[in-house]
Amino acid sequence: MTRPRPAAGGGRRLGVAPERLGRWLDGVAERHGSFAEVVSADGEVAITCTDTTRVVLRAPFGWEPGPALLTTFVVAAQQPRRAAVLLVRRGRWAVGVFDGNQLVVSKVDARQVQGRTAAGGWSQQRFARRRGNQTDAVVEHTVETAVRVLLPHADSVAGLFTGGDRGLVDAVLADRRLGPLATLRREPALDVGEPTKAVLLETPRLFRAVDVHIVEPDEQA
Repeated sequence: MTRPRPAAGGGRRLGVAPERLGRWLDGVAERHGSFAEVVSADGEVAITCTDTTRVVLRAPFGWEPGPALLTTFVVAAQQPRRAAVLLVRRGRWAVGVFDGNQLVVSKVDARQVQGRTAAGGWSQQRFARRRGNQTDAVVEHTVETAVRVLLPHADSVAGLFTGGDRGLVDAVLADRRLGPLATLRREPALDVGEPTKAVLLETPRLFRAVDVHIVEPDEQA
């Protein structure tokens, strides 16, 4: 489970691991009463408890509602899916393809980008140009890595999850060769630190989680 955070419109948002979703929903029912209403729209499931607590569930991947709505949702959320991951920050990038939690292929690399300087005048301008060129090089190298490692799997992945510096990610995915992956991009971006192998290996915990928005009675407008 990811750490709860305040949600727009009240309540809080959190991510629940699909394997724990059934038990988590049981806990909601124990605390807030039985589910008086369960409806589905736009890929979400909205639950209203007898004490008026509202819970909205959104799966990271597509699913088809069935007669037993919650059961169908939970089963679909637990299905292993193949996903691509692209993480970029200044000077470092990581890409990988996962089957469920299992890493299939990956590449992590780095390229030096100088820090900012307090110097002024011509020296500062020259430094800024050099730093800009180094950042451009990071984007170019990340593109080439994504083309080699991720693009061959574009037809088999259910989504592309990104994280890091959004501007750099956008620049990488602007390369026309990565168009098939860019169309699979999922939001929101993953909240990650520096793109190391350890961080990459932790991303399934984030991108497989079911997004939950819960608003309890005292949080309702």
